[in-house]
Amino acid sequence: MNLVAITVPYFYDGEGRDIVSVLESGRFGRVHIRKPGASANEMRTLLDAVPAEYRQNLTLHDCLELAEEYGVGGVHLSRRNAVAPVGWKGIVSRSLHAVEDISAATEDYVFLSPVYPSISKPGYRGNFDLEELKGYVNSKVYALGGVTPERLTELEYAGFGGAAMLGSVWCRQIDMSQFRLQFITHGETSDEVIEGAMAALEGGCRWVQVRMKDRDVAEVEKVVLRLAPVCRSCDAVLLVDDHVELAARLDCVDGVHVGKNDMPVAEARKVLGPSKILGATANTAEDVMRAATDGADYVGLGPFRFTTTKKNLSPVLGLEGYAGILRRCRDAGYLIPIVAIGGITESDIKEIMSTGVGGIAVSGTILRAGDRAAKTAELVNMISGTVEN
Repeated sequence: MNLVAITVPYFYDGEGRDIVSVLESGRFGRVHIRKPGASANEMRTLLDAVPAEYRQNLTLHDCLELAEEYGVGGVHLSRRNAVAPVGWKGIVSRSLHAVEDISAATEDYVFLSPVYPSISKPGYRGNFDLEELKGYVNSKVYALGGVTPERLTELEYAGFGGAAMLGSVWCRQIDMSQFRLQFITHGETSDEVIEGAMAALEGGCRWVQVRMKDRDVAEVEKVVLRLAPVCRSCDAVLLVDDHVELAARLDCVDGVHVGKNDMPVAEARKVLGPSKILGATANTAEDVMRAATDGADYVGLGPFRFTTTKKNLSPVLGLEGYAGILRRCRDAGYLIPIVAIGGITESDIKEIMSTGVGGIAVSGTILRAGDRAAKTAELVNMISGTVEN
């Protein structure tokens, strides 16, 4: 089966290097460069970053006039660019959204989408049945929308000649076993922040967010650099709160979490690039859906109840709030992982997890315990028990 990778819609530092890595991996025969609204200068900068020997394996969705100049091998037609450049002799592809259009397609291959609920466009869902598609698709039809490596076998069985991927190529996939319990740091000093995080890691927590509000970035960086080797040694995710540029700059940091008053999610994603985790704070279903659309990998939804570890608290949600928000998001096709946060204790875990959230974020519940590592282990076991049952 022929595999195509499609770029994220924004530009970011190091994208040319990432495109080359994808092509060199041998998994993908082509990379489609899709940048809606891109200027010719922006596209030139990206193409200049891809060595000439790889450009025959590129397809442009935008700025098609640059294809011949740069030796690009393909152009992709859409409503934005309905026709190929005059005299074009390279590969031509097109996007289709109805099976009735397949028989009239004259391009080298076409994308049919969305076959599954889209990963890169939350809420974008198709109406296709794979069994019914067997009578329509052929070797020139490539599946697009929600395609992951696990789905390739059934797509090939349905008759697709290829598949195109976006989110599953560039974005880091969240390990839900790590996601289930998240520790948010708190402390008056750097040493207190580190001690709390170390105890949580010792107890089996595998997701740490360094949250140090009102501290300068240099102090935050020192804490992160001290925790990073420990997190790596126990295969734990290490995020930093708010400091997007710091997360982008440090290879030892897995990502960043932004609050509602921090850098906007869409802007943070462009700074961070697609390969690091980006979390966002939400208090309503609209917040969740907006964050997912703007590029967040997960959402911290809360507060569950009043908490003393956070200022400017949003309205408390309670169990009914969580259940209603998750139901609305699922019904709209937004399946982004959600972690519950805000004043949660061990007695709340079973009921909160039953609402459909993917994890629990805590701070005070661990820090107030006499034996912090033991309390963390207790929480890990409790959450694992709700998942297994």
